[in-house]
Parts: sequence; structure tokens; C-alpha cells
Amino acid sequence: MALQVSESDQIKQFKEFLGTYNKVTENCFMDCVKDFTTREVKAEESSCSESCLQKYLKMTQRISMRFQEYHIQQNEALAAKAGLLGQPR
Repeated sequence: MALQVSESDQIKQFKEFLGTYNKVTENCFMDCVKDFTTREVKAEESSCSESCLQKYLKMTQRISMRFQEYHIQQNEALAAKAGLLGQPR
């Protein structure tokens, strides 16, 4: 059975994504772009921006993995508490 997400939930998720995207973009821009005297993006600015985004993506991935691990541990602890683990079927 497929889980269906309501349109309002999809809109909410998209707004959250856009908010996060805008924050990351602004933070990386403020940290990396220093020269406004030319239209060209300098190599240092480009490299800094790429590193900034990579760091954010890696951090987000790591947090997600830790969050999943935590929930697995919590579910196992609850199952053990309820006596559901380790019993033969």
C-alpha cells in the first residue's frame, strides 16, 4: 500500500526545502563572494562556494544517518522493553 501525501503537506515540504535552500545559498554567498567590482566569478569564490555546499550536504547526510540510527535504537529498546525481541516465533 503506497503512502499518499496530501497536497498541503507537499506544499509545506516544498516551502521548507526552499527555505533551507535559500539559507544555504545566502550563507555560502556571504562567506565566499567578496569582490563586487567585476561580473566574473573568481576561482577562489567558485571553489569556496562548492566547498561550502559540499560541507552542508555532507553534514545533512551525516545528521540523517545519525537520526536513523537513533530511531532504530529507540525502536529496539521499546521492543525489548515490551518483550518482543529475542522470542522464537
